[in-house]
Amino acid sequence: MFLFAKSIAGFSFCILGTRAASAHVKWFSAYDVAGQPRGLENVLCQDFELLLGVALLCIFSGCVVERTSLGEMITRSLNRFTEGLLLHTETMVRAICGFFFISLWAVGGILLTPELKTTSALVGPLQLAIAAGLLSRRTTPLSAAGIVVLFGLAVRDYGAFHLADYPIFLGLAAYLALTGLQKNLFGVQPLDVVRYATAVTLMWASVEKWAYPEWSFPLLIEHPGITLGFNNEFYMRAAGMIEFTLAFALAWTPLVRRVAAAVLVEMFISACFEFGKLDVIGHSAIIVVFVAILSDQRPKETDTPAAWLAPVGLCAALTATLFAYYVGHAAIFNTTIL
Repeated sequence: MFLFAKSIAGFSFCILGTRAASAHVKWFSAYDVAGQPRGLENVLCQDFELLLGVALLCIFSGCVVERTSLGEMITRSLNRFTEGLLLHTETMVRAICGFFFISLWAVGGILLTPELKTTSALVGPLQLAIAAGLLSRRTTPLSAAGIVVLFGLAVRDYGAFHLADYPIFLGLAAYLALTGLQKNLFGVQPLDVVRYATAVTLMWASVEKWAYPEWSFPLLIEHPGITLGFNNEFYMRAAGMIEFTLAFALAWTPLVRRVAAAVLVEMFISACFEFGKLDVIGHSAIIVVFVAILSDQRPKETDTPAAWLAPVGLCAALTATLFAYYVGHAAIFNTTIL
């Protein structure tokens, strides 16, 4: 009973103080992508199971509330709050992405994120060209192609497993290309494409918090208030579970994903205050995606899945992501799973 109460407290309080989880650890601490991750028998511990139980309860409760009059009231409140943003979603995304690529050019020597260093003299001009292309809807497909080129260079230099951290950039490229061409991707709206890519990005990053929690320990030592009194091991398990649950929620029903986006906006913006301008630059693109999802006022789908499917889906997504991460890592780097 004590452990369950601890898990509930950890899940609740870490949502308010999980700034270290929102800061991308590879930007601030030493890491080794090819290093041996913690075995799954250590990851799937009692704390992990209890935190998962709380996560399942939360996602199920959110789906139940969405179908009630309270859910409708929350939706109306969100609609009023985000009405102005909705009218300018595309312009907002293009502007922040332009800021992002100009900032990368100004800092210099970076492909897409702070740890992806480069010495190529062509990257800076390409980043400026991407930003310039975002000034007009007609040229955004060219900017999208430039993002894909940068992503390809990063895969060449750092490997596919490292870049599995960042499918959001491919999602952003697809969004920019589709909005520029005024097309859908086989019936999928441009915002949904980047939404799914963002969900996958955060779910993958969550596993990294369980597999390599020691990467974040120096940050927690430098910023002890972030842990809210929990020990570092439990904090990282809770932070990973919160991030994974919110990421999964981004791929779920309208109100659930909008509330998840609102929580993620708060988490990532608070991390910017804690970790400074590097975090502002690095996370600006994902923050604007969260804002776009929060502002999405499309009506509820007529075939909304039953509430009980959300916990089932969360468990399936967690199993699939853990399997892909550990099996992929073992295949590429010859590490062990257990």
